Amino acid sequence: MSETAEARLAALGITLPSPAAPAANYVPTVRSGSLLFISGQIPVDSEGLRYRGVLGAGFDIEEARAAAHLCAINILAQAKAALGDLEKIVRVVKVTGFVASTADFGDQPKVINGASDLFVSALGERGRHSRSAIGVSALPFGAPVEVEAILEVA
Repeated sequence: MSETAEARLAALGITLPSPAAPAANYVPTVRSGSLLFISGQIPVDSEGLRYRGVLGAGFDIEEARAAAHLCAINILAQAKAALGDLEKIVRVVKVTGFVASTADFGDQPKVINGASDLFVSALGERGRHSRSAIGVSALPFGAPVEVEAILEVA
């Protein structure tokens, strides 16, 4: 891949934000050997939490996909802050997405595709990953989605 991840993001109209500070007693990233663990990111931007809601209770899949997309942008922002350069990402290894949803909602994978699609768009084959999409009853601050990631890094 000759085009950099940041060039691909720019072509998509995406500028990485300054990464959000932790909301509690944890760190945003931990590096252990060649793995970078990125704490769960919610859909925040410079204005704060952009999305609130529960899937299956009035919050729709397309909005939730957009929320997951924003979570992935925040993951890449945390990775850049930790590594200095997105080109140090060898591969997105594992993505775990949590979706605030009612007991009868079963389309969590469709929601988390919003994050997965961004990783592949930004990183090409390096962005392909294993994944879990999990329904939960509630997330911090009323967010509809939270996404965490494990990256292999150089």
